[in-house]
Amino acid sequence: MAAKERALHRESMAERVKQELLHRIMNGELPPGARLVELQLARELNTSQGPVREALRELEGLDLVVTEPYKGSRVREVTPVDIREAYKVRSALEELAAQLAAAHFKGETTALRNTATSILAAARKKDIGAYTRHDIHFHRMIVQGASNRILLRTWNSLAFEVRLQLWLSQSKVDLVTLQQAHWDIIDALEEGNGRRAGELLRKHIFHLAANFSSPSI
Repeated sequence: MAAKERALHRESMAERVKQELLHRIMNGELPPGARLVELQLARELNTSQGPVREALRELEGLDLVVTEPYKGSRVREVTPVDIREAYKVRSALEELAAQLAAAHFKGETTALRNTATSILAAARKKDIGAYTRHDIHFHRMIVQGASNRILLRTWNSLAFEVRLQLWLSQSKVDLVTLQQAHWDIIDALEEGNGRRAGELLRKHIFHLAANFSSPSI
């Protein structure tokens, strides 16, 4: 039992370390090229090197960290090509999610509308951090509404929150214009029209993907 508890504690700590590093990467505290020294991070985060090592492995799997023999780990630069490729995959995942989730949201989109309102408020304030947080929550609700664990796990694995915030922080995009597509998506889901909602989501995300090579839309 003690061994199981230690394993669970290590996994929980590794997740906390990963989330802290993600936060630092998103806010620029850990810029591309920044070295990630296990011992130093363990001391900063009051843990052992094991959870730090696991967190770095997970971040490497997300293409946010690169580890080289004899050189250690460092923050990887997320390029426009990286983001564009990830968002092409995202468009396909969310089109399917909307089709599957339509029955779940038919006649009941209050939570989606509330979140879309928060997105709009953040857009008007030009608050990129809040916009990203609410936007990802909005899209995650749709994916969760599909009630497909594999779909949700795949979607989560692509770390869209990090990629979106990194891009928005470097772009001149009009956030108010960007968020407008959400309302038509909600209307389609309210009607239970998964095909329409899926098409709108695919076009919305494809529009983003097409502009990741440019600093502005």
